Amino acid sequence: MNTTVTVALAVGALVVLVAAIALRLADRLGLPSLLLYLALGVALGESGAGIQFEDYALTQTLGVAALVVILAEGGLTTRWGDVRSAVGPGLSLATVGVVVSVATTAAVAVALLGVDWPFALLLGAVVSSTDAAAVFATLRRLPLPRRVAAALEAESGLNDAPVILLVMVLADTLTGGAATSWWLTAVVVVAELVGGSVIGVVLGAAGAWLLRRSALPLSGFYPLATLALCVLAYASATLAHTSGFVAVYLCGLVLGNAALPHRAASIGFAEGMASLAQIGLFVLLGLLVSPGRLPEAIGPALLVGGALLLVARPLSVLASLVWFRMPWAQQAFISWAGLRGAVPIVLATFPLTAQVPGATFVFDTVFVLVVVFTLVQGRSLPWVARRLGIATPVTPRDVQVESAPLEELDAELMQMRVPEGSRLHGVYLPELRLPEDAAVVLIVRDGRSFVPDATTRLMRGDQALLVSARRSRSEAERRLRAVSRAGRLASWRGEQGAATEAD
Repeated sequence: MNTTVTVALAVGALVVLVAAIALRLADRLGLPSLLLYLALGVALGESGAGIQFEDYALTQTLGVAALVVILAEGGLTTRWGDVRSAVGPGLSLATVGVVVSVATTAAVAVALLGVDWPFALLLGAVVSSTDAAAVFATLRRLPLPRRVAAALEAESGLNDAPVILLVMVLADTLTGGAATSWWLTAVVVVAELVGGSVIGVVLGAAGAWLLRRSALPLSGFYPLATLALCVLAYASATLAHTSGFVAVYLCGLVLGNAALPHRAASIGFAEGMASLAQIGLFVLLGLLVSPGRLPEAIGPALLVGGALLLVARPLSVLASLVWFRMPWAQQAFISWAGLRGAVPIVLATFPLTAQVPGATFVFDTVFVLVVVFTLVQGRSLPWVARRLGIATPVTPRDVQVESAPLEELDAELMQMRVPEGSRLHGVYLPELRLPEDAAVVLIVRDGRSFVPDATTRLMRGDQALLVSARRSRSEAERRLRAVSRAGRLASWRGEQGAATEAD
């Protein structure tokens, strides 16, 4: 085997193990885990272990792939009952809020940093998107009103699409491309959001229908298929020139709220993959940064971050939520809880890949901004919620009813059809004399399903579902074959229901 591949696998495995331990440490210290992952990447980089890594295009590609998995997990783990009342505020924050935030941050950058407007708008666009990974991981641990948490989750799941398009347009303009009018950009953003929404919902609904009706050979295929459907939604929407990020989030939302086989296992698998994606993404971004350049970025990062946190974000929340009946205390918390994380750093790789003049300054500034303000905001959220009086008592969540995998119950699910000419026709269920740990639990007759009882008779054309303990399956099958051949008096007639080659 190639030695380079072997070493890469060993390093990757060690990074994941160390990151898992770091997550435990972060919980004990009350620190956001992303900071430890970034620190691990920096420690492995040019100023630590000496790994030289400056592939911006690869970082951008892997970063987008990681965000797809993170958004899929966010959709799968979001309950529609929680987010339904917050769709309007979340969508408004992801559109109107983004515009206000970009414009305000850019104005501050022009005034305080002396940069021109196109470059300032690019910087404002890069830092304006809240981070799905940070929001999902942080807010779900806090006892917040459902509408507040759901609005922030919806915003973080939907605001990547318009911001990415805006960053790409501005980067193209700064590298000599044709300038695009603001109204045309707005039309394209709306079209991408609508198109991505339609594709995500349609593929999610179709995928749920397919998974409910497919008997996959291994239970482990269901989590893979569920996540694959989300990735397919992203790819399909992107190829259709619509928003893949909106599509993957909404596809996950539809699938996560559908009654799917092995749903708990699918959600657990998605959470594990999202954690792995976060680890890989943050370590990769830590590798990419050059610590020697960061001191020069501290001043600009504090200015831009302070303007974003204290001016741009409050104005964007006010402009977005003025139409909704939301108390001022909740709006204030939403303003403070606009967490930044991996998304702005990934967006900062777009100007680097496009070779925009000053792109290194943008990347370094955003990196420092994310680190500093994640510490400030992330650790202060519980205190802010209490001071604003919106922290709610922890209440039990709705009971979760799960379709249990039969493997865990040591049972078998069997399907039977009563064919023409079968002597099962007219037999009452007790006359089947099945083993005591086997039973007919559902009958489908003429397209109508019903649960049978002791007075139910089998009829020609019936389809029946039977559940049996695994140890009794063979005996149940023999009894069914015997009655089908010889009727309810099969045992008296000497019919034992032995299997034949035809069976």
